Amino acid sequence: MNTFKIKPVVYFDTDSIKYLNNLKEKKSLIITDPFMVKAGFINKVTDIFKNNNVEYKVFSGIRPDPPVEVVAEGVKEMISFKPDVIVALGGGSSIDATKSILAFTMKILKNNESGYKRPLFIAIPTTSGTGSEVTSFSIITTGNKKVSLIDENLIPDVAILDASFVKTVPGRITADTGIDVLTHGIEAYVSNKASDFSDALAEKSMKIVIKYLPEVYKNGDNVEAREKLHNASCMAGMAFTNASLGINHSMAHILGGTFHIPHGRANAILLPYVIRYNANLESGECTKTALRYRDISKFLGLPSSTVKEGVISLICAVNVILGLTNTPKNLKEAGIDRQEFVSKLELMAEVALEDRCTPTSPRIPSKEELITLFKEAYGD
Repeated sequence: MNTFKIKPVVYFDTDSIKYLNNLKEKKSLIITDPFMVKAGFINKVTDIFKNNNVEYKVFSGIRPDPPVEVVAEGVKEMISFKPDVIVALGGGSSIDATKSILAFTMKILKNNESGYKRPLFIAIPTTSGTGSEVTSFSIITTGNKKVSLIDENLIPDVAILDASFVKTVPGRITADTGIDVLTHGIEAYVSNKASDFSDALAEKSMKIVIKYLPEVYKNGDNVEAREKLHNASCMAGMAFTNASLGINHSMAHILGGTFHIPHGRANAILLPYVIRYNANLESGECTKTALRYRDISKFLGLPSSTVKEGVISLICAVNVILGLTNTPKNLKEAGIDRQEFVSKLELMAEVALEDRCTPTSPRIPSKEELITLFKEAYGD
């Protein structure tokens, strides 16, 4: 029996942050990163809380690729303060960390039979990329390894998509996160758990990224394009939280954990190589996955008179996006040292093979095939 679930209530468009005026809860923990505090973005939240006499506390210790130690600090804050609402403000790292903080807090307090009830969970993304505000995924780091937590209880109750939080995001981050959205859409569409429902959301998100990402990268002041990308990120999140992802993310997780490449950039570099691998045109067979890639090319308006042409067109389109956004086309261009890369290649392949995104990949690789894919993505 197949299922499709959309849990959060989504408030979108500029000034949707005003939803916070409706909160009945009066004790809030805001979980964010130092930049959100320094840049004053947090004031958009705290000013509303002050006006409505909401008691609040700020935990601003979130770092990129949040390590388990930061999650532990957040858990201490949660247990001490016991809020009845938590607000995750920031990019994917802040929202993912909040999910893990909430999960571990509830487990600890449940074991202690404290009677503390799960707080209302509100996510306010400040980048247009991860879709974490509507997903059951949380990625945290332990050592050099990124660990995926997947549980429906991690999904926020409310998502606020206010484009005013993303209108000043730098071009480089806009590109990395935007291509991450494209990867989410593509992987959800070819996943072995894809459905008519996830397809619809994945398709729309891909169309938006292809149309608006180059424009936003070139002109960040385009408010309409910003709003479109913000919505696309959320839609792609809804698609992949139901259909899951594939080896593009499995490889990106360990690549980012090992070499600290931004997640979206790692996905972007890997994407053309993974599409080629999954399509498996060399086999001489017309695979289901190749047909799905051809379908993507069709609805994106790319040349696709044959399956092979459709697959190649999609790969070319991705490479064009990489070029337009000045994204490295291989890992060598991204600055990874060849000797260090080779020394960690086998371990990275082993970790990627065990990643929780791998089972839903349309083509399940061997360890040797993953090693080959990593090598191809490194470049000459």
